[in-house]
Amino acid sequence: MSDRGRAPEPSEDGPLPSLWRSPDYVGWWTGNTVSAVGTSLSAIAFPLLVLYTTGSVARAGMIGAANLAGMLITTLLGGALADRVSRKAILVLSPLVQGAVLAAVATAVATDRASLPLLVAAALAGGLSAGVVTGAEMSALRRIVPKEQLPVATGQMMGRDLGADLIGAPLGGVLFAVTRWFPFAADAVSFVFAAVGALLIRRPLGPDRSAAVRRNSVTQDIAAGIRFVREQPFLRFTVIWGALLNTVTEAFTLLFIALIRYRGGGPAQVGLISSLALLGGLVGAVIGPSVARRVRPQRVLYAAAWAFAATLAACAFVPRPWQIGAVVTVAMLTMVPLNVVLQAAVVRVVPDEFSGRVAAVGRFGTMALQWTGPLVAGLLASLFGVPGAVLSLLVPVALLALALHATRSLDAMDVLTDDVRVTSPKEKAPTEA
Repeated sequence: MSDRGRAPEPSEDGPLPSLWRSPDYVGWWTGNTVSAVGTSLSAIAFPLLVLYTTGSVARAGMIGAANLAGMLITTLLGGALADRVSRKAILVLSPLVQGAVLAAVATAVATDRASLPLLVAAALAGGLSAGVVTGAEMSALRRIVPKEQLPVATGQMMGRDLGADLIGAPLGGVLFAVTRWFPFAADAVSFVFAAVGALLIRRPLGPDRSAAVRRNSVTQDIAAGIRFVREQPFLRFTVIWGALLNTVTEAFTLLFIALIRYRGGGPAQVGLISSLALLGGLVGAVIGPSVARRVRPQRVLYAAAWAFAATLAACAFVPRPWQIGAVVTVAMLTMVPLNVVLQAAVVRVVPDEFSGRVAAVGRFGTMALQWTGPLVAGLLASLFGVPGAVLSLLVPVALLALALHATRSLDAMDVLTDDVRVTSPKEKAPTEA
């Protein structure tokens, strides 16, 4: 087999070659970067379309909830498929489905037929497709990138997404103000680039034939993935803790836009201020790999959790839209390294034959309550007003920060930088299940 497209191999005489020397990595990264920019355009256009049409935070929350619920429904299935069928096929076909959904939304908006039920249905359909691709993404990445460079690749991936948001958020706000259908159409086209980027990968992405040809059913494969996570204290805690934190974060994401509008910002300002906040995340993604090497993982988690709590308190009281963005910018400096540390650790310690299922179970667990975040945001805004809703989120975040100090499950993170793997549970044959 040709070495073309292979990930760089370690060198005994020096550091690993740059990931940018791998054609497969560059192609994958480029296609997903274009797609990420497109997604950032529609991500801000969806709530803006509802907020500036109806003025209802609760209705805007329904769209976000539908998208997250769709991902939740198919995430476990996607993880099982990633360990059974061609991961490359999943990475090619799923973006094409998502692109078709966004094309339908763009058409509906352009013809003034974008009713709330249609937008909710489109968000649900997009989420269903995104859930399927989840398990294949990280499993494919570990085939393209050497394990020694997974923290670097994870940081670059997050930096890519944040950079795309940095460009897409203000651009999406401006384009929405000029032509409301264009952000959705651009996102539809961007998914084609993601599909092409995956199609051009030459390196086998797996699963290996010996791992793909199984006696177990899909249901048994899903059960094995759940068992794997349940039996590891570190994975179990991070899934539960992440589920609660993501719920609060999702609620704040919608309230962040509503708060800027409450303080007098228009659609273009929403995009620009969102980009200001993303600058902190982009810097965090750049320093994330270095932080992962030099700072104890627990300290990264502590800093991120308490910074988020301080952010909520400050955002509720600052009077100007740009000040809201400045506060969130500081918080993002710690939040993104947290994700780099956790994702790199999980990818590194999980065996390849379980990678799709464990990634899917982790994603499913952390998303289990996330879909309720936009709905909670709408309810809190109705009860306490937008600033009061933001301030009320301080209670659960403070409790989550205290939980980090109380648990012993994170002790395992001290050895996650070593070349160790958690013990793989034995998979049961059908006759033993």
